[in-house]
Amino acid sequence: MEATLTSKGQITIPKPVRDALHLRTGDRVEFFLEADGTVRLLPVTSSVTALRGVLPKPGKPVSLAAMERAIRERAGRE
Repeated sequence: MEATLTSKGQITIPKPVRDALHLRTGDRVEFFLEADGTVRLLPVTSSVTALRGVLPKPGKPVSLAAMERAIRERAGRE
């Protein structure tokens, strides 16, 4: 595969590479220049804090006693 560098220094990442790296619009990539002159391109993984707010907050907190009771009940079934 190959790509062409534009006058603005931009390259379109070929679709098979985007698919293999699971890249979507807006994703970030990082370039690593190796000592032998090769370049590695890797997706930038998001930090856990970027996931804040993805899941809804639980409705009602569960007590420690309720958790222990559920564990005992589940263990008794197996």
